[in-house]
Amino acid sequence: MDLHVTLQGRGDLAAQVYRQLLDAILDGRLRSGERLPPTRDLARRLEISRNTVALAYDRLVADGFLEGRAGAGTFVSAEPVRGRAAPKGVVRPRAIWRELDAPARTPDAPYDFRVGAPDPRLFPMETWRRLVARELRVGAATYGDSSGYEPLRDAISRHIGISRSVHAAPDDVLITNGAQQALDLIGRVLIEPGACVAVEEPGYPPARLLFRSLGARVAGVPVDAEGVDVQAIPNAARIVYVTPSHQFPLGTPMSMARRAALLAWAERRNAVVIEDDYDSEFRFGERPLEPLQSLDRAGRVIYVGSFSKTLLPMLRLGFLVAPASLAPALRMARQLSDWHGELPAQAALARFIDEGLLARHIRKATREYAARHAMIAETLHEDDRLRPVPSTAGLHLCARLAPGVSVRPAPGLALERLESYCGETPAQQGLVLGYGAIGKDRIPEGLRLLRRSLRMAAAPEAPVPFS
Repeated sequence: MDLHVTLQGRGDLAAQVYRQLLDAILDGRLRSGERLPPTRDLARRLEISRNTVALAYDRLVADGFLEGRAGAGTFVSAEPVRGRAAPKGVVRPRAIWRELDAPARTPDAPYDFRVGAPDPRLFPMETWRRLVARELRVGAATYGDSSGYEPLRDAISRHIGISRSVHAAPDDVLITNGAQQALDLIGRVLIEPGACVAVEEPGYPPARLLFRSLGARVAGVPVDAEGVDVQAIPNAARIVYVTPSHQFPLGTPMSMARRAALLAWAERRNAVVIEDDYDSEFRFGERPLEPLQSLDRAGRVIYVGSFSKTLLPMLRLGFLVAPASLAPALRMARQLSDWHGELPAQAALARFIDEGLLARHIRKATREYAARHAMIAETLHEDDRLRPVPSTAGLHLCARLAPGVSVRPAPGLALERLESYCGETPAQQGLVLGYGAIGKDRIPEGLRLLRRSLRMAAAPEAPVPFS
């Protein structure tokens, strides 16, 4: 047994013995199942009270590192040491947190049509590693500005000004951990308990759940071929959340007439419009319409963007552009939340944009996604059981089911239902097919399985819902 205990001064002797024995167990000098010296022997060696050694042993037993065996002695626990579970407790969260369920993650599948996942194989990972490594070598190791890394705010303001005609100076940009944190900051600054927030129906579930968690009454507003139905927005609403460039999940852009009507509604109602420019980077057709933010003259639009789909979701990089009247409150909300994000990643992204690498990546990825989009769209149009929704951008396609048609999942095929994006009833029937997570070579077989699952729906037995 390799056991050496040396006391430093007199102090808390039991604590010293406990610490040194624990270190010996954790670094392997005392191995699992090994017998410790009797308390009397160790106390004699250390010239301290036997009760002091016994107290240290008792603490190690209570913490699960030692176990006593009647008539045999004290041994290092044979079972791997695990942390003790926290008390079950009697405190309960607010009622809303008992109502919200975290979305279940669909298991990986060979034919993966899940939504919201870009293809990591298209991302220039080696270039990104080089940029991050450089920032780790030369970057400042201190707290940063709650608005985010200044050169990145400057790079984003130029990027969205050129690519999307957004009006934003660097001081108007606030860096966030993805679009979801941007929505959280906006909600915490603007939503009063019980306030009405209007969202698209169908729409983006995480936004709907977030607003509810902040105490809002969330009202779904129907979406048609021109976008959100402005006339259906509740009179009580003072915030409306929309995805006008590429409606999520249907994929249709909001018409210019609807954009004008929505801004006029916001002016009449003294309301705020949250514009989530979802999937706007990957476009396969005509130039997109001007964003609401660039059409806004009164300062009622908050523009939200993210690099999760453009680059990789794991990077958690997003931003918002807010009117100057809201900027101080949003910066304070960010500081009170987590102060700032990961500065090396922000600095790397600034260089990635400034060196033209982002624009190059978007061009390359757009060509690949356009090919996948075309393959899926062609198959959907050939099947009269599906009603494809026109879309020329993004990482997914939506198709409504023809009357009387339902779908049974096939082994190895991961799909998402349109119903899962609906917060109101009756839910709309359809499929939402992502093509970021599935390679072009797998799409034909995946679509064959999809069509077979549609044929299976004609069988007399009841359809099995998606997991």
